[in-house]
Parts: sequence; structure tokens; C-alpha cells
Amino acid sequence: MDRTFDDLVDEAAAVPVDGWDFSWLEGRATEQRPSWGYQRLMSARLARATAALDLQTGGGEVLAEAGAFPPTMVATEAWPPNVAKATRLLHPRGAAVVVHPEQPPLPFADGAFDLVTSRHPAVVEWPEIVRVLAPGGTYFAQHVGPASVFEVTEYFLGPQPEARRKRDPEIESADARAAGLDIVDLRTERLRMEFLDIGAVVYFLRKVIWIVPGFTVDRYRDRLRDMDELIRRDGSFVAHSSRTLFEARKLYPVSGGRGTCGGGRRPTPPGSPTG
Repeated sequence: MDRTFDDLVDEAAAVPVDGWDFSWLEGRATEQRPSWGYQRLMSARLARATAALDLQTGGGEVLAEAGAFPPTMVATEAWPPNVAKATRLLHPRGAAVVVHPEQPPLPFADGAFDLVTSRHPAVVEWPEIVRVLAPGGTYFAQHVGPASVFEVTEYFLGPQPEARRKRDPEIESADARAAGLDIVDLRTERLRMEFLDIGAVVYFLRKVIWIVPGFTVDRYRDRLRDMDELIRRDGSFVAHSSRTLFEARKLYPVSGGRGTCGGGRRPTPPGSPTG
């Protein structure tokens, strides 16, 4: 590698990090993709929906790749630079982008959507998801799984035993059931990542801010320099991301309007995803 540590770090520190496009990392970092293909599966469900909500859409890049939107398509986002980017991508296709902080309540009526999607939500408010879903409606999402990229997290912060237990798919699915969802599909995979230069690490940590909360180059310059030496020696820094696929369906009310049904077959409303 011809470029110096300072050149690589200064370049990565100056690059804009709005949106959820990681193309700047091409040739500088690699990450395996989950076997299920979230984009393809989400697109198929959107094509069958009548009203859909994409939570925490980022810059709208993933949603914008869908081949068809339902008649009603809404996306939420909190961070202003991402809101602007999502608006540019999604408004021409008829989707509304709503500015909303990542906390309840969602600004939508009960039962407004037959499909709610999300890719890598920072927070998951199960009661609100259930509230805005119509009975029989589907939540389809790809979550960040447990201990994702923790090789990087713990390189900078040291051991994080409590944080390692967060995002457990069994705990998340139990919370989803408690809120009134029936789990249709639940899968988790760990996937190899490689950072090929220290600039890629800096860019990644500036963009994915929960990996090392409070990260700045100045704060961690000495540790970055140590990692740069490791990458030059070994060729890369290896980590592993963790991803969980969720599909869950809102239970129908029990006849008489009390509670939700706890089992058995439930009719599927027209237009709702079935797989």
C-alpha cells in the first residue's frame, strides 16, 4: 500500500456519509450477503401489498430498488440528510417520506398498512408495528443480529459482554409474539467482512455510528494507527456481521373483539403476502 496512514484517514474523514449507500467502500472492504436476498423478497411482498410502510428507510436506497410500489407507499426517516436523499429517490415514484424520530408513537392510524418493512432498524417498537398493521398484515424485515461486527467494536472499546447479548433473535421474536404477532419465518446468519485499508474502517465507523458510539478520528487515532499496521501486515482486518430475517403476521381479533387468537388457521386478506 503506497498511501500513508494520514492520507487514508484524512480522506475517509472528509467523505459525506449521508444515505445508506456503501459504494465508496468498493475495492476497500467486502461483506458477504445473507443467503435469503432481502431486497428480492421485500420487492415481491411490496408488489402484492395495498398499503405499505418502510420504517427507518435511510436514504431510501433499498426501497427505491423495488420493482413496484403498492397504491399507498410511505417511508419514515429521522436524520435530515437521509430525509432529503430519500425524498429525491422516492417522491418521483409516488412514495411519501415522513420525518419521524425513532421513538413511538408512529404518526399513522391503527390498521393503516397491510405490510410494514424495515432493513436494519436501529430500534424496533413492536407494539407500534402491531398497531399500524391491519389484522393479517405482515411485518417483513432484516435486522442487525447479535454481536454484529463486534471484532471492530471490541478492538476499540474492549470486551462488551452485555452488549453481545443484545439483538438476540429469540428475545426479539418473543417480544414480537407478546405484542400480537405470529412468527412466520426467523433466520440468522453470520457473514464474513474484510476491511482492506484503514480508510475503509474510518468511513464505516462514521456511517454506522452504533458500532463504536461516539467515534471520532481524533479520539481513536492511536488505536486506528495500530489497526493500520495490522492491516498492512495481514492484508485485512476480518470481522463478521450478523443478520436476522423476520417475517411475522398480525393476529386476527378473536370473535367478540377480546384479545387475539392464539393459534389455528387464520384467513389471509386479499393482497397480503403469504410467504
